[in-house]
Amino acid sequence: MIQQSESVYRSLSLSKPVDFLILSNGPGEVTTWVLPVVRALRAQFGDNRENVRISVVLSPCPHASGKEEAIASSFPEVDRVQSPEHFFNFLLWGKTKDNWDWRSPGMVIFLGGDQFFALLIAKRLGYATLVYAEWEARWLPWVDYFALAQDLVAAKIPPKYRHKCTVVGNLMADLGDIYPVSSTTALIGLLPGSKSAKLAQGVPLSLAIAEEIASQRSSTRFILPLAPTLTPEALARFARPETNPLIAKLEGISGELISTPEGYFLVSPQGVKIELVTRFPAFDLLSQCALCLTTVGANTAQLGSLAIPMLVLIPTQQLDAMRAWDGIPGILANLPLVGSYLATVINWLILRQKRLFAWPNLWAKSEIVPELVGELSPKAIATQVLELLDNPTELDKMRDRLIQVRPQAGAATRLVDIIKNSSVARL
Repeated sequence: MIQQSESVYRSLSLSKPVDFLILSNGPGEVTTWVLPVVRALRAQFGDNRENVRISVVLSPCPHASGKEEAIASSFPEVDRVQSPEHFFNFLLWGKTKDNWDWRSPGMVIFLGGDQFFALLIAKRLGYATLVYAEWEARWLPWVDYFALAQDLVAAKIPPKYRHKCTVVGNLMADLGDIYPVSSTTALIGLLPGSKSAKLAQGVPLSLAIAEEIASQRSSTRFILPLAPTLTPEALARFARPETNPLIAKLEGISGELISTPEGYFLVSPQGVKIELVTRFPAFDLLSQCALCLTTVGANTAQLGSLAIPMLVLIPTQQLDAMRAWDGIPGILANLPLVGSYLATVINWLILRQKRLFAWPNLWAKSEIVPELVGELSPKAIATQVLELLDNPTELDKMRDRLIQVRPQAGAATRLVDIIKNSSVARL
């Protein structure tokens, strides 16, 4: 029987000093998995660094932004961080760049990357292993403990290994506790994506929508949190007609990048400013938004976990923009030379199915946040935004529905409960 952990924190004193080594990789894993777990570790085991030390080791990731080390280092619960360029030297020879010492006992906690790496590192250090498995639990005979994100993962576990497994839930759901909603009717978040194909549509569309809204609500403030892989200058390329020919096709408008002592802004022809938020993550700012306009993808899961009302924009003016499908469609859409053509065909077929795309809608199995699909008009979207802003009760209903359907919070608590009951804590 796979366990369902449901306990509450109680401070636990350890008889020996313990090291927790967290293995992670990309920006999403560091911000949505590592952060809640290190907070939960400190809440459970205390802040005395002589008793409990938390180290983060980053492995290489194809989606890395280069900022993961700085992000992890900014968490006050973490004692030390090693960047991914030194990972394989550590994996092969057991030496970190700064020649870290290691206590005994200890545990390697896998929160992103390759589960096999966690196993190798734990074997070298003589540590126990705890793997957070979002979709699949691997190396079942050799890993000591598994924290499973969902029942679907649990269903794949052979009976003889189920004693190692506990369903803890989705760590991303804990964002709602870390960043409680404190919305203001004057703040709108714009999330056009991070890949070129989406930005080519999303940036000019965002500018045009912001200008339409501001023409009727001049007090409205707009923020655009940059993906960690983007710079303000790179984003601004998609706001210039000479570098983005889609602007005319989208009924979009151009924008100019300006730098001030307060930060970077994208400015429309009518002087409407969109603040570019360069720090990552910006969940604290997003949690203050009355509403967000977002493309499809992981953004919708994060906004849903934070219970932030949203409109999901799926413009079809450039059908090859969406290429992040799972399985064979994703492989075909990203093939060299023919990928763009195949992506257009695949997206046309998928959109005809009238399926749901936003994660909150998939959770609810119904459209609780509007998905706007087609050759989108900035004026029509702005009108819908203004109607929602003029009816805060509707926004409250959407927020309440998001709270009802989002994954249950407390996954980090339940993961740390596994550690509390492990052999490491009993030594």
